[in-house]
Amino acid sequence: MNHPNPQIQDNQEEFLKRCPEDQKEFHARLFRIGNATYRYHQLAASAGDIPESYFEEWLEGLPANIRADMEKQGFEKCKSMLSFTRYVNECRDIGMDDWMKKHLSEEDYKVYNNKR
Repeated sequence: MNHPNPQIQDNQEEFLKRCPEDQKEFHARLFRIGNATYRYHQLAASAGDIPESYFEEWLEGLPANIRADMEKQGFEKCKSMLSFTRYVNECRDIGMDDWMKKHLSEEDYKVYNNKR
């Protein structure tokens, strides 16, 4: 999967061109998995407004010390935090595991699933 930012995609392709042959597939796979993960988390923002109620629900599930820190940071700043964007997607019935399985090759998904 390509990165949605053309400059980053170009940088990845340039890196792979210069990469030693025996490391090329390893790095290409990391880019594909990373790009898919990036796109998954971007879904939360691209789907429209995130209800502040999601933030309040998400906070309830956090350990007290982390919850206090996230409350201090506030809703706007937390909108870009990966654990919150995943929560938003899950609330919208876009599960990360299923999404990754759908958007990665079978082999890339196996690697992704075993590396978590």
